[in-house]
Amino acid sequence: MKVAVSIPNELFAEAEDLAKRFNTSRSELYSRALGTFIGLHAPERLTQAMNEAVDAMDGETETFNAQAARQSLRRVEW
Repeated sequence: MKVAVSIPNELFAEAEDLAKRFNTSRSELYSRALGTFIGLHAPERLTQAMNEAVDAMDGETETFNAQAARQSLRRVEW
């Protein structure tokens, strides 16, 4: 989506320099910056993303836990 915004000249110049340093487009730089800003001020987005990741791994964690437990038990002298 295209959007027109007004920002101070100094900020624009700094953003241009940063985009060049990161070898990325201005659009990508602004998208990443805005995403970071939103993430800082909307922590529920991070919580939701983490919950989705955990849900996607459901079942896999049980397998991992079982394997980790077996490895730990093999190292213990009985």
